[in-house]
Amino acid sequence: MTDTGTDTAETLLARTPTDLYIDGRWRASASGARFDVVNPADGEVIARVADAVPADGAAALDAAVAAAAGWAATAPRDRAEILRRAFELVREREEELALLMTLEMGKPLAEARGEVGYGGEFLRWFSEEAVRIGGRYGATPEGTGTMVVSQHPVGPCYLITPWNFPLAMATRKVAPALAAGNTVVIKPAALTPLTTLALARILAEAGLPAGVLNVVTTTDTAAVSDPLIADPRLRKLSFTGSTPVGRTLLAQAAGTVLRTSMELGGNAPFLVFADADLDAAVEGALQAKFRNIGQACTAANRFLVHEDVADEFARRVTERVRGLPLGDGRKDGTVIGPLIDHRAVEKASALVADAVERGASLLTGGSVVPGPGSFFEATVLDHVRPGSRVLREEIFGPVLAIARFGDEDEAVRLANDTEYGLAAYAFTRDLARGHRLIERLESGMLGLNAGVISNAAAPFGGVKQSGLGREGSREGIQEYLTTKYSFIPAASGS
Repeated sequence: MTDTGTDTAETLLARTPTDLYIDGRWRASASGARFDVVNPADGEVIARVADAVPADGAAALDAAVAAAAGWAATAPRDRAEILRRAFELVREREEELALLMTLEMGKPLAEARGEVGYGGEFLRWFSEEAVRIGGRYGATPEGTGTMVVSQHPVGPCYLITPWNFPLAMATRKVAPALAAGNTVVIKPAALTPLTTLALARILAEAGLPAGVLNVVTTTDTAAVSDPLIADPRLRKLSFTGSTPVGRTLLAQAAGTVLRTSMELGGNAPFLVFADADLDAAVEGALQAKFRNIGQACTAANRFLVHEDVADEFARRVTERVRGLPLGDGRKDGTVIGPLIDHRAVEKASALVADAVERGASLLTGGSVVPGPGSFFEATVLDHVRPGSRVLREEIFGPVLAIARFGDEDEAVRLANDTEYGLAAYAFTRDLARGHRLIERLESGMLGLNAGVISNAAAPFGGVKQSGLGREGSREGIQEYLTTKYSFIPAASGS
């Protein structure tokens, strides 16, 4: 196994921005404070980043408001070309962006490269959508005049992104906002701010005017966010994160009737029917569960397996999981990197302990890995009992929990027995059953015989308490546009 090289990491970190980006300038926090960014693989501090205070948030919104009219009036083709240039720069810098994500978040380098490709696609996709913003023109049914329906930027946007996909979550929000003609203030997670700062530098190099994109990094999210959300000049809030925080933000947004998009928690079921191709189901399970070390809102949480094939599925998947290499994400071949911090490790450990206490069988893993770093073994639980926390809560870790069902109706009932509804997965050879599941499963997305479903061209989002709105696809740009209807009376005859 080989390492990417300490010197490479040090050189990359030395040239990565660590200040706030406001009105086209890199600047320190108004307080002068900074916070540590830690590599979860070894606990070492890799950067000290400007810690914004409310005055910095206000300055960022001031810059976005001042730039709003000019950016909205910029030709769609010009906006598109900037996004396209940013896409090309992201693609050129795949290795450094991937390494940066591995250093600050811990995901294996191979997965980080995949995220660079996925995240870059949002820049390319929305560069193409920027020139396709349309409208309608036609006579009223009564013939009394003409209706003109046009679409316009919603206005300054505040985007809050999570730590688990630092590049893709930023581009998935920033790209449609800019394509639609909006200005932006973005606040990345304090655990992984460096990738967003690197993206801001790329967009500036691509020609984005000053003030159109502003980045505030902070450890005191509420102090910075609350005044922005209450400011009537802000017209859009987009958040990816936990459902409890999403509820709080929705309540705050009600004060100014703020347009919102919420991509919240998940508790994805993974259904394996008796007629499933078990080889494909096991492969899909590994993808849906262990991608990003299980730290994804789309990660399969509850493996619901038909009782006729459950023993064989459990045997095969356990055999594969035992062989997953664990270690620093910079090492070639690593599949299970560190969790984001020790709190995540403690949660995974507590969920496994609860399941075992309730009668689940621990087939492999289940232990905290001694430091340095925040590692937890890839784990398989079988015969997980109803009421276990691991079936109710979003795991966000490398724990695969198997429960059993007897028929399709029971499978659907168990799958839908959650307040969440983001993603679902199902493996079956029965085409008719597949179509029934599309209708019956309460989720915003469904992978039929597939363990990976995300695509920049597809609408991403959930139902129930998994959120509001959609990201990506044609639907994604609509979240950043407002519709105006204009009426023109028919001309009178001469």
